[in-house]
Amino acid sequence: MEREITDAAEKINEADALLIGAGAGIGVDSGLPDFRGNKGFWKAYPPMKKLGVSFSDMANPVWFEEKPYFAWGFYGHRLNLYRKTTPHHGFEQLLQLGRNMPDEYFVYTSNVDGQFQKAGFDPERIVEAHGSIHHLQCVRPCTDSIWKADDIGIHVNEETMEAKGSLPECQYCNNIARPNILMFSDWAWIPQRSAEQEQRMQEWLDELGNKKLVIIEIGAGSAVPTVRVMSERLVSIRNADLIRINPRESGVPKGQVSLARGAADAIDKIMNAL
Repeated sequence: MEREITDAAEKINEADALLIGAGAGIGVDSGLPDFRGNKGFWKAYPPMKKLGVSFSDMANPVWFEEKPYFAWGFYGHRLNLYRKTTPHHGFEQLLQLGRNMPDEYFVYTSNVDGQFQKAGFDPERIVEAHGSIHHLQCVRPCTDSIWKADDIGIHVNEETMEAKGSLPECQYCNNIARPNILMFSDWAWIPQRSAEQEQRMQEWLDELGNKKLVIIEIGAGSAVPTVRVMSERLVSIRNADLIRINPRESGVPKGQVSLARGAADAIDKIMNAL
């Protein structure tokens, strides 16, 4: 494993720019729940176990139509959790690494928790491919508008996992609002904000031209492979280097670096080797 750490450090030292790819695994060391499989999900949300509802069942916009208090109980609980969570030290280390690159950094994440912004990363250098729980949209939707959720508070009965009191409303039609998150079987998600973020990242990549790009991908699994696909595509079309950090699924294309470690541990060891 020490050889892999050394290889990772060498690739970083040779790079002009850093792309951080992140899935849910990066947040585990901050104390965020691991939704991998029903056991992890039910450990975080025991009422769902009693009902036999899986994460993929719950991450469906139909709940906002059929049982809005239950839907907002789940997403409100997550919103509250993300608001009070402090990103682990690895976020700060990655930020300093990116800032020190000649052509700086970009973040591409499938997470909706806003932890990169909370850790001090430039919001203009972050792609939230699946949206953000900190932004809202109309459940219908009646408009393509997306707005911040900063002024809403959701109180949750943790026995029933239902929201209490009034629910967030659309600013335009007074229907129920929902998080601007891409869910399963979701034809109502408004992708405009994420698309604009992706456009900014593409412009950054275009400006890099033939300069050397290194990708540090952390905690991105294959069940929802958005981040892994992005990483491997850039390895293929741009000759980028990939460092994949994942304790369970760390396999990489030939010539790339695999670290079967947790996020904070791997980042710390790489930084110490630079």
